[in-house]
Amino acid sequence: MIESIKRQQRVSGDQEIRVQDTRKSEYQEKPVAEMNPTKTQKRVSGDQEIRVQDTRKSEYQEKSVAGFEKLWVWQKSYKLMQEIHKFCKQLPREEKFRLKDQIERSSSSVCDNIAEGYTAYYYNEKIKGFNISRKEAGEKQNHIRKISGKGYLDSDLAQKWVEAYEEVIRGINGYNRYIREKKGAKK
Repeated sequence: MIESIKRQQRVSGDQEIRVQDTRKSEYQEKPVAEMNPTKTQKRVSGDQEIRVQDTRKSEYQEKSVAGFEKLWVWQKSYKLMQEIHKFCKQLPREEKFRLKDQIERSSSSVCDNIAEGYTAYYYNEKIKGFNISRKEAGEKQNHIRKISGKGYLDSDLAQKWVEAYEEVIRGINGYNRYIREKKGAKK
């Protein structure tokens, strides 16, 4: 047990507690990792100082989300990617390394490039990432038409997906326009 506590501090977000103990505890002989594997702890010579950082989330804390995950265009392309990957599991075995592989990679590439463009530091890099994503969305529309033409996909579902990717393309164009305007305002 800790006899004298000098300071205890809580910080919003991840919980951080600083405890300073002037006596030896039962844990001193054990390695730091054995004390509590879910917490980060640090010892300093002299009086014992333990820094505990609790990274567990409580029921009241929200799940941390990357900035690009807040974009509706990324959310829509991610949802479409999941639907397409689920559909690709039903494709015949002979299409596994031809059409299936290409479809899965291009659908993943749309949301990957949105994320890459969003997280880029320079405006031109942001625009480049979104332009690549727009091209991949167009390629994805072509793949959907191709698998529909081969009879693997219902034409109504194919039309729904093509229209959804058209909406993603419009969203990407809008975000590119926003970045260009923001870039022009900085000059």
